[in-house]
Amino acid sequence: MIADTSIKELENSSVALTVTVGSEAIEKDYQDALNKYASTIQVKGFRKGKAPVSVLEGKFGKAIREESSFNTIEEALKEAIEKIDEKYKPLSFSVPVLQDEEDLLPFEANKDITFTVHYDVMPTFELSQYTGLELSIPKVAVDDAAVDAEIQQLLEQNAMVIDKDGEAAMGDIATVDYVELDEEGGEVAGTERKEFTFTLGSGTNFYQFDEDMVAMKVGQEKLITKSYGEDSTVEGYAGKTITLRVKLLSLRFRDVPQLDDEFAQDVKDEYKTVADLMTATREKLQKALDEQLEAVKFDALSEKLIADNPIALPQSMIDFEAEQSWKRYLRQLGLTEDQVLQFMNFQGKDRDEMLDPMKKQADKSLRIQLIMDKVKDAEKFEIDEAEVLKVLDEQAQGVSDEEQLALYRTMIEDDMRFAKVGPFLLENNTFKEGDEVSYAAFMDGSYNA
Repeated sequence: MIADTSIKELENSSVALTVTVGSEAIEKDYQDALNKYASTIQVKGFRKGKAPVSVLEGKFGKAIREESSFNTIEEALKEAIEKIDEKYKPLSFSVPVLQDEEDLLPFEANKDITFTVHYDVMPTFELSQYTGLELSIPKVAVDDAAVDAEIQQLLEQNAMVIDKDGEAAMGDIATVDYVELDEEGGEVAGTERKEFTFTLGSGTNFYQFDEDMVAMKVGQEKLITKSYGEDSTVEGYAGKTITLRVKLLSLRFRDVPQLDDEFAQDVKDEYKTVADLMTATREKLQKALDEQLEAVKFDALSEKLIADNPIALPQSMIDFEAEQSWKRYLRQLGLTEDQVLQFMNFQGKDRDEMLDPMKKQADKSLRIQLIMDKVKDAEKFEIDEAEVLKVLDEQAQGVSDEEQLALYRTMIEDDMRFAKVGPFLLENNTFKEGDEVSYAAFMDGSYNA
């Protein structure tokens, strides 16, 4: 069927595949199509399936030729893709797009057809140095402040909430009714809140009247005048002065336990003293730090490898990965796409705005995955045969087809080798300590700001 093929590499790992189909194959397919229609179509003046082919061709020949020629093009494309070099085969999610379709029409009898399709292929690149690199990471240690903060959080978690008599103070838990008043003292519609509970000093009430409640007593009602500066974060109230009526319904406080041996024993039986609790807390924080340091090391190494290995990622690959992330996001929320999009519309956002950061992350993830895959192939890591058989037995239960089992085994071995790449890279590159960063800033990532 195919008379000739050629491949031209384009930008971003795309190619142009040009195929020429001989006129003999085209005419055969056209005649087959005519005969098929002749046996099924009804032409006025003839019984169904009895119209001569010449009559059918006179009436519908152009349409039938166009249909059969496009079918021939589709079959020729499949044949061409099967025969070309593996590196030029299209990605599974990249559909070949026919170029300049209008220039092919009208199809003429006894003439070759030459057509071109564009599609994306797997990116190719030369792997740069990936061992013996030196990278900088923050210098960080589990300091006393981090241990104290963790202990304090533990104390807060074990605090009891108790009703309070007397005056309100910062840190107390207050339940209030409040409403905004207009200049005549009337209630402003839509501003009333009943039995609203918040912690004084948290700033979680809309009007930010925490400080104005200090010294109030349960049952007391108070008129509060609030003036908001031009830079106020209270939406819609910058530069305004208003009056609120606030009634304190109840007051509670958190009774935080004392840090003593008894508290340590309550936390865990094996802790006998405060010193035991402090030691265990420091060890816990150190473990978390070690894990975070490994992640930071790998991220720093990834950035270096990505910079040193330019890869022309096709857009279809990025889009596909981002769509997979979007679907995982929807599954995590437990909502349909329509539900999420409706909520986003309320916020003035659209689907593209949500996908944009996912595409950026997909771009980075795909690059490091491709690099790591190259490292895996270059290093040819050994894997444990017994472990392969164990995983194969777990994942291929009930599979008896030898060809399918061999495919499972290949996939398992590949996954095991890929899993060795990360630890290998961390072990074979050097990470020197740079600027000193506090434990808290390092763990919450704020040191990057």
